[in-house]
Amino acid sequence: MAVTVTRKGQITLPKSVRDSLNIGPGSMVDFERAPDGRIVLVKVDKRPTPSHFARFRGHAGKGLSTNEIMALTRGEI
Repeated sequence: MAVTVTRKGQITLPKSVRDSLNIGPGSMVDFERAPDGRIVLVKVDKRPTPSHFARFRGHAGKGLSTNEIMALTRGEI
């Protein structure tokens, strides 16, 4: 099935292709080169791997209160 490429390099995926790959709004797809040189459209099912630092975001635990931090800086603890 042939589609037309716009001036911006965009295409519209035919409904039958979207339905067969279960692609909807917000879905991510990738283009892979097959061993014979063809380009294959593949639905990306997983979320992108977070960066090394993003994996640690929000995992510091409860943390210290302001008074505890001040006591540490004063050498009281």
